[in-house]
Amino acid sequence: MNDESADARLARVAAALAEPARARMLCSLLDGRARTATELATVAEVAPSTASSHLARLQQEHWIDCLVQGRHRYYRLSAGPAAGALEALLNVAGHTAAPFQPSTPHHLLDLRTCYDHMAGRVAVALHDRLFELGWLSNPETYQLQTTGQHALQALGLDWAAVNKPRRKPACACLDWSERRPHLGGVLGAALLQLARQRQWVQQDLDSRRLQLTRQGQHALQQHFGLTLH
Repeated sequence: MNDESADARLARVAAALAEPARARMLCSLLDGRARTATELATVAEVAPSTASSHLARLQQEHWIDCLVQGRHRYYRLSAGPAAGALEALLNVAGHTAAPFQPSTPHHLLDLRTCYDHMAGRVAVALHDRLFELGWLSNPETYQLQTTGQHALQALGLDWAAVNKPRRKPACACLDWSERRPHLGGVLGAALLQLARQRQWVQQDLDSRRLQLTRQGQHALQQHFGLTLH
């Protein structure tokens, strides 16, 4: 049982912000995107070793979470009240956070392959739309709902392929350029396969770049209610 008083806990959590480097790190994460320790060290204008100490402190006080994807570690604001609390403090301070600037080559920003599924701005928007439609639920476990299953089957998605063992049917895959999740797992792969079969996308030769066709733009609007700007 934690006997720490509420005011002592508040002081300790707030003290994690009372250091300019840590504050800059948190402000850079307010856009909802994840960043590497190297990127956050640059934002905070500190050495990588110093950044590691700051990140450990912010994790300890539950300001940030660490996401491990392959060999890479990414940091993002913790789910829950962290972002709201930080935004309120920024309003008091009269400051707004700087926008995220990806280092991804321009031609790969909109749509590309990521292993066997889609990535990029369009893929992230589609990921979010599947949750908005209620076809997917629970961002932790990525449960495909009956309505989503039926809708995707009606489009021609091979549901039997999605139900393969030894691989997650659907999961989050952190997007390299957007630093927000796109759809991975067997469902993500099946959607890319469907998009290719329906000629919603075309892949450049010798490149990961995917180009969204006119049919693809129409399909996103008609079947998913997704309009891209």
